[in-house]
Amino acid sequence: MYPHEAQRRIVITGMAGSGKSTFSRALAVKSGLPLIHLDLQFWKAGWTEPSEAEWREKQRGLLAGDAWIADGNYTETLDLRLERADTVVVLATPWWRCAGRALLRGCRMPDTLPEGCEYSAWQRLRDEWRLIPVIWRNRRAKLEREQAIIARHGQHATRHVLKSKRAIREFLDGSVDVAGRGHGDGSN
Repeated sequence: MYPHEAQRRIVITGMAGSGKSTFSRALAVKSGLPLIHLDLQFWKAGWTEPSEAEWREKQRGLLAGDAWIADGNYTETLDLRLERADTVVVLATPWWRCAGRALLRGCRMPDTLPEGCEYSAWQRLRDEWRLIPVIWRNRRAKLEREQAIIARHGQHATRHVLKSKRAIREFLDGSVDVAGRGHGDGSN
C-alpha cells in the first residue's frame, strides 16, 4: 500500500536531467496513481508544438481526474498543475548531475515517443547535449522562477524539496511525513 494515501494529485518538477521521469515512474508503481508524462502529451505529429491555448486546454483535460502524477517542466503552464495539486515534489538535483544525465541520455533512445514523432539517434544526441549549457545557464533562475510560481499558485499543496538520492529513496519508501516535514535531507 502506498504510504502517502492523502497525496492523490502530485506535481513533479525540476531541471532537465533531474530525474523527474525516473522518479515519477517509481512513484506511479508504488502508489498506483496514473502517470501523465507531459513530454509525451505536448508534441503533436512531426514534433509540432501546440499553441499555448491548445496546450493549456489539453492539460486541463489531463488534470481533470481525481488522481494523477504530472511529470514535466513546462513552467509556462505550471500554474494549471499547481491549482489542482495537493502535493508538489521539487527534485533539486545538483546541476552537474543533471548535465551528466543529459550527456548519458543522449546516448540512448527513449522507450516511448509522442505519437506521430520520430527520432534518429543523431537527433536524440544533439537535442540532449544542447541541454547541457541550458542547464548551466538556468541552474539558479529556473529554480527561483518555479519557487515563485509554487508560492503563488500552490500554497495549498504540501511541498517536498528532494536534494539527494537518499531523500528521494526515503520519499518513495514512505519515510517522509506527508505533512511536509522529515524530508530526509533537512529541506522543506
